[in-house]
Amino acid sequence: MTPMNKSFMLAPAFAIVFTLSVSTFAADAITYHVTGPIVELTDTKIVVEKGKNKWEVTRNADTKVTGELKVGAKVTIQYSMTAQTVEVKEDKAAKGAAKPADKPAK
Repeated sequence: MTPMNKSFMLAPAFAIVFTLSVSTFAADAITYHVTGPIVELTDTKIVVEKGKNKWEVTRNADTKVTGELKVGAKVTIQYSMTAQTVEVKEDKAAKGAAKPADKPAK
């Protein structure tokens, strides 16, 4: 087998490994869904009423839509939550518990 043929045969194997690794990474994202009638609709959000609660979900140009979006239409929206910022707060109880060591007697 020539070197050209060997590399040609390895290409599909690399593609499979790459696809599996990307799928595994994407599987880490938890998705949720909400179903109900649309009560408000703009270019940037969809508001769905579920029971007595209104769920506001942001949308953009990448949001895949199947069918016609309009107020009153019953929809199921799949979404995920992503942290925008994280601020760690100092634990006040731990701060008060940390006392300086006693000085040795002379």
